[in-house]
Formats: sequence, C-alpha cells, structure tokens
Amino acid sequence: MPREYPSQPVVAVAAVIVKGGKMLLVKRANEPARGKWSLPGGVVELGESLRDALIREVREECGIDIEVDGLFDVVEVINKEGGRVRFHYVILDYLAHPTGGELRAMGDAEDAKWIPISEVEKYDITNSLRRLLKRRAHELL
Repeated sequence: MPREYPSQPVVAVAAVIVKGGKMLLVKRANEPARGKWSLPGGVVELGESLRDALIREVREECGIDIEVDGLFDVVEVINKEGGRVRFHYVILDYLAHPTGGELRAMGDAEDAKWIPISEVEKYDITNSLRRLLKRRAHELL
C-alpha cells in the first residue's frame, strides 16, 4: 500500500526515548514533515509486531538499540491536499530506553540528537510532537 495517497490509514510506531533529562529526536529527511524534528520511528511492516517495528526503526534511523517499556500515547496525522488525503498515519508512541549502540543519523533521519526536554519546543518540531508535549511533557521530566 502506498504511503502517499493511501487507500486506508497507515500504522506506524514512534519511540519516546528519554535519558538524563534529554529526549532523542530525529530531523526528518522525507515527507511528511521533511526537515522537522520528531520522534524516531516509522511504518510497521506486514507480519511485524509493533515492538519489533519500533526496535528496527530506531536502529535504522539512530543506530541505537532500545528496550520498549510500554505504550505512551496514540496520535493521528492526516494531511489533505486538494480535497484528497495525501497522508494518514495512526502512530503508536511507545516509551523506550537505550540499551546500546552509537547515536548517528541514518536512513530516514537527516540528523539525530539528544535535546534537553525543556528545549524541545524551541526546535522546528512536528505538530504531532508539539501536541504530545503539551499533553504529556510533565510525565517525562
């Protein structure tokens, strides 16, 4: 199924990884939201569990290994263009913590870095991350 102009919503996962008062963010290299900072993650492949997809996506984008702690939030991203749905993602955000590897931007990430939670909103972040922080940032501090 195509991600752009899909026939149904696309299921994706993202990792909320916090360590030492900092949150791991990636700068998106592709649409939607190219050039914006967001949580690492991506689309779940057919036959892949949500946890396995999250572990794979974080490794592919950031070079680190994680352990998944549990579901944190669910967000929906719907972008319309000319009356048609261009992108529709249902994203399950999971809390996770790093267990190894070396942070480096790879794959769909133009950049990856640890950002103090208190400074995340100063970056050009995605609207869905901004909404998540408004609702739940106090739980991450």
